Amino acid sequence: MEPDLFTAAAEDRQEKDPASSPLAVRMRPRTLDEVVGQGHLLKQGSPLRRLVGEGSGGPAGPSSVILWGPPGIGKTTLAYVVSQATNKRFVELSAITAGVKEVRAVIDGARRASGGYGKETVLFLDEIHRFSKAQQDSLLPAVENRWVTLIAATTENPYFSIISPLLSRSLLLTLQALTDDDLRGLLRRALTDERGLGGAVSLPEDAEGHLLRIAGGDARRALTALEAGAGSAIAKGEAEITLETLEEAVDRAAVRYDRAGDQHYDVASALIKSIRGSDVDATLHYLARMIEAGEDPRFIARRLMISASEDVGLADPTALQTAVAGAQAVALIGFPEARIVLGQVAVALALAPKSNAAYLAIDAALADVRAGLAGPVPPHLRDGHYKGAEKLGHAQGYLYPHDLPGGIAAQQYAPDAIHGKRYYEPTRYGAEARYADVVERVRKRLRGESEG
Repeated sequence: MEPDLFTAAAEDRQEKDPASSPLAVRMRPRTLDEVVGQGHLLKQGSPLRRLVGEGSGGPAGPSSVILWGPPGIGKTTLAYVVSQATNKRFVELSAITAGVKEVRAVIDGARRASGGYGKETVLFLDEIHRFSKAQQDSLLPAVENRWVTLIAATTENPYFSIISPLLSRSLLLTLQALTDDDLRGLLRRALTDERGLGGAVSLPEDAEGHLLRIAGGDARRALTALEAGAGSAIAKGEAEITLETLEEAVDRAAVRYDRAGDQHYDVASALIKSIRGSDVDATLHYLARMIEAGEDPRFIARRLMISASEDVGLADPTALQTAVAGAQAVALIGFPEARIVLGQVAVALALAPKSNAAYLAIDAALADVRAGLAGPVPPHLRDGHYKGAEKLGHAQGYLYPHDLPGGIAAQQYAPDAIHGKRYYEPTRYGAEARYADVVERVRKRLRGESEG
């Protein structure tokens, strides 16, 4: 897709009047050396350096690159820098708005540009995980024939969201979240660089610390907040962006959490692991992040119900009741009051004694069944309520436990293949300590052994 007249005019205007562009755009790196963070990708001799032809006499390696990482860490920037470093046309598409038609138009334009005046093209496809399998398939000919250098960005695990043929033909680069030091360097450069604020205002340490906190590792968010604070300070005639001015300009930090992407699963995972680890404060932190991000309260409630069985189990048999009651309450009342219910359930689970014995037991039993350890049901346990069952020996010799002292019959229940196996190994934590004593006594009675 070639740039239209309006896009070209906008780009020309930004070139003539850089101040009209957002600060994040003005501070976009022009070379790999200006890129913030990602040191593991930018060291000399790295695949990314070789891709732009550094130290090898020319570009090398695959013509497709997949950039995987959280939002705001420079995926678009890297794609742009690659196009600049290799002197290629840069065309950007978003998988949210583009389809196969738009992709084919870009590829056709790239072939014409290459054949007509020898200009190769970098196609940057943002959020490729939103493309269907068929849409991703449409990219393969261009990648295989090197009609374009495809740089695709995703915030989701590419092994789950990108088709294998495209993944196998691509260089996968995992981008890491930016550190406070990375962002601090970027902010200070933006304050002094002529492309940025050119020393118009300064940023005191307390305001800088606040900016780092609300940025949450997102470079775009950091620069956008800095620009807002600078604008307010300049409008007031102030020479520095005070903490008060910054807070007024930014108003509130957006939670760095995408409930449709990796963050959705990462934060949910951290919530459950904090409950499992009995850290009630971390539990509440991750719960608050999910709530503030607009997560579906029913999803949170479902995760808590699972944790009640998987992590608390019989150490506190009431935990599942609490979680189920919480889920029912959440479904009835919704947000904002549902936060109170979810908080109560999360705290109860975090502080409950823990046992995964029941969870491990069912998984161990399933593993044996899937491995073929099943075997026929013992004849005395089979159904005897039909004509001919007695001749087959079904239900013959079955001992009815309720007719016996203690309600336990010394007879075999499991198939021969797993007779004597112990799946459930109770802990001595919380209420499960009682089950540990009970199960040992019962197993002895089933084997016909005395309890003494």
